[in-house]
Amino acid sequence: MKDDKDKRERQTATLAKNPRQDRLKQALRENLKRRKSQARGRSDAGIASSKADHVSPHDGSEKEPGE
Repeated sequence: MKDDKDKRERQTATLAKNPRQDRLKQALRENLKRRKSQARGRSDAGIASSKADHVSPHDGSEKEPGE
């Protein structure tokens, strides 16, 4: 367990010395948050539209249009 703690401390110290990597890490984190939020919004819209009372363009009948 002590080795894991030492490894994390070294990684943290390395990141603190590299501002470019810090910026990239922060940008990736923000991008992930934005994508998750967008996905939640799309899934919420999908749930709402599936509950709507509308007829789908393909009602399952075998007839072709104009027959």
